[in-house]
Amino acid sequence: MKIAIISVSDKGRKLAFDIKEKLDTDSTVIRCDLFHKNVKKYFNLAFLEYDAIIAIMASGILIRSVAPLIESKVTDPAIVNIDDNGNFAISTLSGHLGGANKLTQKISDLINATPVITTSTDVNKKLGIDVLAKDLYLSIDNTNEILFFNKSILQGKEITLSVNPKKNIDYLNDYLRNNTLEINVSTVHSSKVNPDEIHASADGHEMVLKEKKIVVGIGCRRGKECKYILEGLTKSIKDLNIHKSRINLLTSAEIKKDEKGILKLSDYLDIPVEFVDLEKLKLFESPDVQKSEFVKSKFGIYGVCEPSALIMAGFDSKLIYKKTSYDGVTIAIAISK
Repeated sequence: MKIAIISVSDKGRKLAFDIKEKLDTDSTVIRCDLFHKNVKKYFNLAFLEYDAIIAIMASGILIRSVAPLIESKVTDPAIVNIDDNGNFAISTLSGHLGGANKLTQKISDLINATPVITTSTDVNKKLGIDVLAKDLYLSIDNTNEILFFNKSILQGKEITLSVNPKKNIDYLNDYLRNNTLEINVSTVHSSKVNPDEIHASADGHEMVLKEKKIVVGIGCRRGKECKYILEGLTKSIKDLNIHKSRINLLTSAEIKKDEKGILKLSDYLDIPVEFVDLEKLKLFESPDVQKSEFVKSKFGIYGVCEPSALIMAGFDSKLIYKKTSYDGVTIAIAISK
């Protein structure tokens, strides 16, 4: 998640620095930038360039600033509103698909604020269909149906999830087991469902949830054993609450194509691995990739795990886990659009 923090007062600016310092240590936060005053200019920028906005200001200033920019719950960034004293963190926009509710809780924990979340499913301790899609990195084919499904969930109606019988859905079963709360949900098999899809139905309405491609980029020292690479990967997906069966691909640079630890990991997890040509890595550019002069001096490229993950996740993909080191192993995770 790329986060912009916008403040208007000196006290708010101090709080913004404090929040940024804490978020910079979080591997799931790809970038965190600070902006002060000139709110109209910076909200226009943040709506286009960032996944989330933390607005440290009075709610009136926030509402008047963003009202002309709001378009859709599918595309609008998450917005969390915080007062200058850091007493309250309020999920204000895109609570589910944008992730504002979860970000509100994260920020509240960091600064010891009281989280304020008002979405109906959350306050009634129900799991929204859009929350399930967001948490499992699934796209929704018809977002107009979200309201109907969530109303059905609130009313206690049964939600049926149809999956392909040949697909490993351990990630879905694990998620439902830990997160369904009071939702009335059942899972059935259907050969009509594509392996990368989950078909949701409720009271005559249907919705298709499709897996976005999750790619784990790996870098490691020569000869690193599989168990140590696995430890790094396990810690990374735990931070994201991703089940290992949800990973679609492992990747690294072609200079690692004979690395036994990576090849063995692919076999152990039963997840394919692909290696990216050095020429592609040399040409690849992204403002979100961390550049290593050491790697550049040895291999002629600025990085391995981040650019490899982004390239293999496809055009317009984005990092959801920045390069993180684990004793000779680096892990980055990208997701397709």
